[in-house]
Amino acid sequence: MAEAAEIVIVGGGPVGAALALALCGAGRAPVVMEPQTPGQAAGALRPVALSYGSRLILERLGAWGRLSPATAIRHIHVSQRSGFGRAMLNAEDAGFPEFGYVVDYQCMHARFDDLLANRRCRVIRATVKKIIPGHDSAHVEYADGDTRATMRARLVVVAEGGALHDGPRTRAVDYGQAAVVATVASAMAHRSTAFERFTASGPLALLPHEDRYAVVWCVPAERARELVGAPDGVFTGMLGQEFGRHRGEFRDVARRAAFRLMLRVSGDAGSPRVVRVGNAAQMLHPVAGQGLNLGLRDAWELGAELARNARGDVGDAATLAAYRSRRRLDRYAGIGITHGLVRGFSNDLRSLRAARGLGLTLLGCAPPARDFLARRMTFGFHV
Repeated sequence: MAEAAEIVIVGGGPVGAALALALCGAGRAPVVMEPQTPGQAAGALRPVALSYGSRLILERLGAWGRLSPATAIRHIHVSQRSGFGRAMLNAEDAGFPEFGYVVDYQCMHARFDDLLANRRCRVIRATVKKIIPGHDSAHVEYADGDTRATMRARLVVVAEGGALHDGPRTRAVDYGQAAVVATVASAMAHRSTAFERFTASGPLALLPHEDRYAVVWCVPAERARELVGAPDGVFTGMLGQEFGRHRGEFRDVARRAAFRLMLRVSGDAGSPRVVRVGNAAQMLHPVAGQGLNLGLRDAWELGAELARNARGDVGDAATLAAYRSRRRLDRYAGIGITHGLVRGFSNDLRSLRAARGLGLTLLGCAPPARDFLARRMTFGFHV
């Protein structure tokens, strides 16, 4: 006979854990299913960027103070290689202290794991094999080693990516790119400035991370293997050639890895008793750093919707429809912006290069538009 729970969260990474903390704070007792310990987390080798809006969410959940060290981003410099036009965004001009922060994923995952334990949230170290939607409840089939079991829940929240958990009408776009991630030192201090540089092969981001830069370098998939395997001096030399020399020489590269880049969007109609958040709902290209922040807003809004329905059926169609309606604008705006940036900037067409340069120049010279964009990218899009 299947064990029963009110809410099962599939995935104990930052998005799933944030939702679990929100639900615990509202007096609910979710069950989290997560196969990996924090040290085994898939993103453990890369720093990630959290927006100032995400910081506010994590503060409300009592999680922010556990995420040190976090390196602030106060300025963002946007440019394109082999073309004119640039824009400098300043957090103070937009009305908040920082745009965001760079934290280590492994540290973040471990701190969330500790918080779940402190809140006495039940975490099952198991791999979910199948989710079966149903009218009155959904069933989660999972395996812990050789042991298989089933849990019945009024609501199942899928908070991790992967083909197993794709929703109805999932749309996938293969960008033909991979992101090479690493950390490097440079001859000049970062001064809390992040750089987003658009190149013919894809965007290149340098994010301030402690006293170094975290590199997110998007290139054709075949070139990613070359960059990961290159000797340190060759890698830093190619990085300097692509980025430019205005930060001085790069050195001391560490923690290199690569991962394939795709857009995956699950149709938001969903399944009975099942809802998807974070990478399970939308897996984005890392340009502009929207993916994790969008997922944390998913978690916060779902927690708020379930809190408003505290005495009702947590997984009924009306509750899930209300949540999806509240998230639709922010979700599709984030998807559209990142997809448009990849398609519009990952090429070397002369006509588009000129248009991009003009757009960056106008953005840099139009404070209202620049600050509006900065606020939307930091806090999301809302009606």
